[in-house]
Amino acid sequence: MAVKPIRKSPNPKHDARGKTLILTQSDVAALLGIDACIAAVEDAFRLHAEGKSLKPGVLGIHVPGGGFHIKAAGLDLARTYFAAKTNANFPDNPAKRKLPTIQGTLVLCDGGDGRPLAIMDSMGLTALRTAAATAVAVKHLARTDAKVATLVGCGIQGAAQARALLRVRPIEKLFVVDAVSERATAFAVALAAELGIAVEPAPEGLRQAARQSQVVITCTTAKKAFLGPKDVTDGAFVAGVGADNPEKQEITPQLLAESVLITDSTEQCATIGDLHHAIAAGVLRPNHVRAELGEVIAGLKPGRTAPEDRVVFDSTGIAVQDVAAAAVVYERALVEGRGLAVDFSG
Repeated sequence: MAVKPIRKSPNPKHDARGKTLILTQSDVAALLGIDACIAAVEDAFRLHAEGKSLKPGVLGIHVPGGGFHIKAAGLDLARTYFAAKTNANFPDNPAKRKLPTIQGTLVLCDGGDGRPLAIMDSMGLTALRTAAATAVAVKHLARTDAKVATLVGCGIQGAAQARALLRVRPIEKLFVVDAVSERATAFAVALAAELGIAVEPAPEGLRQAARQSQVVITCTTAKKAFLGPKDVTDGAFVAGVGADNPEKQEITPQLLAESVLITDSTEQCATIGDLHHAIAAGVLRPNHVRAELGEVIAGLKPGRTAPEDRVVFDSTGIAVQDVAAAAVVYERALVEGRGLAVDFSG
């Protein structure tokens, strides 16, 4: 196997021709900006709704203390791309092993001839594309006058969610909630300094903060629902981000049943999302879902139709988001000459 560093040059595409780019976590972070990721993810949802994608697939395998999932899909962009992402999810990693909860890699291929174009770290990409999906949902489904938000979960994903949220709504105050109060306090101090807005731990708990908020985002590893109908007001937008396997749950079936429900993928949410638990409880069926987010973006189905609508977005993370984000990383890597060019045929 021949390995050749890509050097910045007037024609960096020539350096990578016929080879596969290896892109590290720092490469991905440098190449994937939040605004570009939001735009790419929004476009991916629309293309998916319009039938311009390879149907996303997901495979989950549970192991003691965590699990692995593989998500794959394709998109017709400047070229046809296919991506398969393998992520490990071990919630106890930070406390027990000082390792990230989520680790993994993504393989990006040419959808026309199968060539592996890039292999990249997926940890930062996953956090950013997940936050971008929430931002897109807020853009299309939350009230335009939203000024106060509550964020549940003060980890890497929580920080990404806060940054993305501020790109689509002029949030002036952010309440933060975490199972570990000290973590919420440190998170609030750091985020306030970074974002330049008021960020504070919820002084009277989740319910009081959420009821003052027009946007509520949950991104935890909870296995029992903690947000119900009495916790949010009419007109609020809720994004349930943490439930991405059948064992996780954040939003009660009752809140889903009493809200306008939008999914990233109804089929996937019915299998691994908060919708899955509501169906199991007999509270609702998949046809209760008003629309998938892509259908709202494409104008195929309605989302919020009145200011007083309480809207819940069940976000399990679909693979077209990964394809779109990875394509941005790859195309910018070619232009900027980042990564290692590897000839696997050598």
